[in-house]
Amino acid sequence: MPPSATNPDLLDPKNDYVFKRLFVRAPELLVALINAVRVGEGAPIASVIIRNAAIDGEELGSKSIALDILAEDEHGRRYDIEMQIRQHPALSIRNLFYLAKVYAQQLNTGEDYSQARPVIGIHLVDFELFTETKHQRQQAHWRFEFRDRNLPAVRLSDQLILHIIELPKADRLGLTERQETDLHAWVKFFKHWKEHTTMSALDSAPVEQAWSDLQRISADEEERYKALARERALSDAVTERNFALREGRREGRREGQAAVLERLLTKRFGPLDDSTQARLQHATQEQLEHWSDRILDAPTLGAVFDSH
Repeated sequence: MPPSATNPDLLDPKNDYVFKRLFVRAPELLVALINAVRVGEGAPIASVIIRNAAIDGEELGSKSIALDILAEDEHGRRYDIEMQIRQHPALSIRNLFYLAKVYAQQLNTGEDYSQARPVIGIHLVDFELFTETKHQRQQAHWRFEFRDRNLPAVRLSDQLILHIIELPKADRLGLTERQETDLHAWVKFFKHWKEHTTMSALDSAPVEQAWSDLQRISADEEERYKALARERALSDAVTERNFALREGRREGRREGQAAVLERLLTKRFGPLDDSTQARLQHATQEQLEHWSDRILDAPTLGAVFDSH
């Protein structure tokens, strides 16, 4: 391949199936990514155990399958690592809900709260999430935790931390052109994986390994089929949701929106019981729109209506 060429046959590492496949098959790459994101948060970690390594190929065509990575380091800290390529109105609430769920699932009823270990979310998003002010548009790496509003130096706890990295703002990681960090190298990988010149110039052994592994995965016909199945499922989910919203707007009535949502829920989760149908019939238009936003990510029917 000429040095300036691109490789159109490489799978997109932002496809959440490909993303998980890369890091599950090489946990040392996950360690490198975590350390790159957590610079300044203590000593680097040395190893992780991936708690949900299995990927059910038969479920890749399902729009509700979760392909995040749940890992635990040698200190017992837990990580929820995700790649998100589509934005929807409830995204921030959804991210917080699942991070809190990972935290809460550590302990069984009656166990000592002091046994709970920190949970750290690392969510890479392929869109600009924070854009309201000039300062927001100039920042790409966000770190959220529990601190007092008036005295931010006072931190309630370090038990829940969420990192969000906006990939389209790759040039706004707070770096000059001469500064090259491990995180910058990972961001370049996710944005320029097809570009031979850019990738060959990166001075990062973990990212070089990830690029090499991506080439091997892309050359495997079965892996390509699974990645395509996942991409098609996500596209179908967006198409169905947008169609439902358009139908509801055209009918212009709350009853119309309820009917469309009922059809969509039935298609996703099967026949609805009487209580769910009654809930739809008596819902406000605002509730119906909120539940419609949740359909893409809700793993179960109950999660669509969850109050969190």
